[in-house]
Amino acid sequence: MAPLRLLVFSTLFPNAQQPNHGIFVENRLRHLVATGEVAAVVLAPVPYFPFSSPRFGDLARYASVARLEQRHGLAIHHPRYPVIPRVGMSLAPNLLYWASLRAARKLIAAGEKFDLIDAHYVYPDGVAAVRLGAALGLPVVLTARGSDVTQLPDYAIPRRLIRNAIGRAAGLIGVSSALRDRLIALGAPPERTLVLRNGIDTAMFHPPPDRAAARAALGLTRTTLISVGGLIARKRHHLTIAAMRLLPDVDLLLVGEGPERAALQAQIDAAGLSGRVRLVGPVPHARLPAYYGAADASVLASSREGWANVLLESMACGTPAIASDIAGNPEVVQAPEAGLILRANTAEGIAAAVRALFAAPPDRTATRRYAERFGWDETSQGQLALFRRVLAG
Repeated sequence: MAPLRLLVFSTLFPNAQQPNHGIFVENRLRHLVATGEVAAVVLAPVPYFPFSSPRFGDLARYASVARLEQRHGLAIHHPRYPVIPRVGMSLAPNLLYWASLRAARKLIAAGEKFDLIDAHYVYPDGVAAVRLGAALGLPVVLTARGSDVTQLPDYAIPRRLIRNAIGRAAGLIGVSSALRDRLIALGAPPERTLVLRNGIDTAMFHPPPDRAAARAALGLTRTTLISVGGLIARKRHHLTIAAMRLLPDVDLLLVGEGPERAALQAQIDAAGLSGRVRLVGPVPHARLPAYYGAADASVLASSREGWANVLLESMACGTPAIASDIAGNPEVVQAPEAGLILRANTAEGIAAAVRALFAAPPDRTATRRYAERFGWDETSQGQLALFRRVLAG
């Protein structure tokens, strides 16, 4: 049987300038392609910005993204689309569509053939993808990943466009049961909507062979928490930092980068925590296991998530997780060996959970075994079955 030919479409995809951006989309695709039953080309538009000088900060990264990259044997095309301040949310699907249609037609003219569009993030990407599918005569499968269906539908224009897109999609995926429920609440046909969770690469994420050496390499001498995620408001790192004032015998590593960095550093300094709380900055994905494995527990205090892979990454390294009580997280942290779900999403609640976890810490080997249940094979097979069902009509 010839491989299915996918056009993968999403603005959430890594590039040389942003190697961790949308890494979960790339990881799912890599494992799907590894089955040998799929061939894929990626269309990952990036915002247009004309200047690459470092003085323009993060925006300059977009100017430096190559038009074509090769990552893990995949061809990644990065067409540019304009971003218009203030009205951008409403116009983004149209701007994405026009830029991507031109790029897709060039690929087809050059000899590429596609059976299906595999699109990630329902708004604006999924809305543009459905239009792209109509223009190219291709069915579209959309994957909802979080705020695209939990927050953006609160706005009138996005909600209308999202409902239209999910009604026209040939198949729909939520990365958690909570997101599938949200898709159905927005009008998705239940029979076309399924859950395919993110997986974990247990070959990459594993306990360190010498944990004492791993801790020494990072300068860890006391009980240490780790929190991995962008330094953005919804990750609520400020709550984890505040909890450290209630945990005088514990240190904290914050791994990630983002616009909240200065405010978080100011909070750390004002609280007198600079000797115990470290802003590590961004860490390449392949180096994260060393951090997870050296820590004693990980904390995720987010206000919203789809399926938080950082929790599974931590567990696969033998490190239990403490996670906020939001939709999706209880689906990941299901057993005592996995960690704890917060009773209260507050600084006090985080501190209480840390004390409870360390009062009876799970065996790290058991935590690792728990994570091994969440490999990618089941998800890849679920995708293949869905794609074939869609193409069979």
